[in-house]
Amino acid sequence: MLLIECPWCGPRDEVEFRCGGEAHIARPQDPDALDDAAWADYVFMRTNPKGWHRERWCHSQGCRRWFNVRRSTVSHEITAVYKMGEEPPEAEGSAQ
Repeated sequence: MLLIECPWCGPRDEVEFRCGGEAHIARPQDPDALDDAAWADYVFMRTNPKGWHRERWCHSQGCRRWFNVRRSTVSHEITAVYKMGEEPPEAEGSAQ
């Protein structure tokens, strides 16, 4: 079982959370100007790294707030948890 530390509630079991996908995806400034291919790229195309990845998570069975996590997709180790709108912490000894 993965232990995730909610910035507001503290450490909880992963069953209390829902992953919202890749973090720090910027919404297009002028969505009406995008053609179908560019819009599909924004909506569906995400990185799928082997290694460190930044993700959005929601504490759906607790405070219901969203936050970001830096997690390894290989080991599931979490090295950083930070609130939405905060700058991501510097990576320690790893890419990203």
